[in-house]
Amino acid sequence: MEPQRTNKELLGKGVQRMAIALIFMFISPVIIHSAFKNQDHPLYIPILILGILGAGFAIFMAFRGLRTIMESMFGKK
Repeated sequence: MEPQRTNKELLGKGVQRMAIALIFMFISPVIIHSAFKNQDHPLYIPILILGILGAGFAIFMAFRGLRTIMESMFGKK
């Protein structure tokens, strides 16, 4: 039985998703903090919602990236 090779194309896609998640992991808390510092501003709620959605997207992309990396190394089950 031949050992399974890493799918480099799929690995690249997974690393790219992890990079996107990392960017959003830094941007989203800054947006949320900015919203909380300006609670009297009329755009407080939309900016806060944008930050929370960005944080959720970061978590989603991190899980997708990890799953894609694992699929590239071990194959689909």
